[in-house]
Amino acid sequence: MSQGAASLPGMSALQRVRRADREAAEDRLSPAGTRSAASRGRAQPEPPDSDRTAFEVDRDRILHSKAFRRLKHKTQVFLDPDGDHYVTRLTHALQVTQVARALAVGLGLNEPLAEAIALGHDVGHSPFGHTGEQALSPYVDGGWHHAAQSVRIFDVLDPANLTEEVRDGIRAHTWRITPGPATPEGACVRYADRIAYLSHDAQDAVRAGLLAPGDFPAAVRDALGPPGGRWVGALVTAVLDASAAAGTVTIVADAGAVMAELRAFLFARVYDRAGAGPRSAAAVTVIRRLVEHHLAHPAAIPATYRETGAPPATQVVDYVAGMTDRYAVATYERLFGERLAVS
Repeated sequence: MSQGAASLPGMSALQRVRRADREAAEDRLSPAGTRSAASRGRAQPEPPDSDRTAFEVDRDRILHSKAFRRLKHKTQVFLDPDGDHYVTRLTHALQVTQVARALAVGLGLNEPLAEAIALGHDVGHSPFGHTGEQALSPYVDGGWHHAAQSVRIFDVLDPANLTEEVRDGIRAHTWRITPGPATPEGACVRYADRIAYLSHDAQDAVRAGLLAPGDFPAAVRDALGPPGGRWVGALVTAVLDASAAAGTVTIVADAGAVMAELRAFLFARVYDRAGAGPRSAAAVTVIRRLVEHHLAHPAAIPATYRETGAPPATQVVDYVAGMTDRYAVATYERLFGERLAVS
């Protein structure tokens, strides 16, 4: 037995830690932390797992879902970029998860709950990033939104019977959704999402030649330095410090102002430009022609990915929204015999 691994006579060097033990350990969370044993439950009641808490079960169901696997071939910002180092929707989800875990642990919150929400927050994203979201919106009353689609996937299309806390956190992970998250862990994911995408999208924009490090606003450069890993750590610390003082998940005022200025800058210089080029126009064409084709030929939708009781337009949007970038392009080229400069 190695040094430091000694155990009492008759005691194993490894201990079996079951669900009840894990739930008991949650007594050490901050008062605001969400206890898994007090979960609001699932739409379909099921017996508890013998080893994992309810939120750990949800985390594993999301991680092993087909929808999560498809994220590796879905765009974050740049359509079919040259090079292997650009962020995809999958790597974004993983980065958000790590930031959310850091925030949850640093505030004494429920780490598996934050992890589950973060892993599942973007599974509903369409192909071609937010360009695809805009292309689908005319076919949905009130517009199409990836957060609602993420919940729909786990409720209906790839059912996982998630807890209400995880469903709520996925529903409200973006700041424009009201009401906001019902748990502080969901609020951590909101901040983690913004911290992650502002950091990695800035680096991708420099990598793509859209920006130079000196182009960023002076307030951003003064507070965070050049685009890089230091940004994440600095912003995480700003959330931890302010939240511990306020008793609710928030951010130091100065850092929040820097984040807001950085976000506005990236929209003006990167996101709006990335959504206005010829590849984006081609992406809109692909999505809308695929929708129109399947509205006219609903039998072409695979039976494994449709809610047969839903209106035809909903079934079609479900199918097209679930496509990866490359599958959407391949389906378009097969159906219409045309090649477009999307990939």
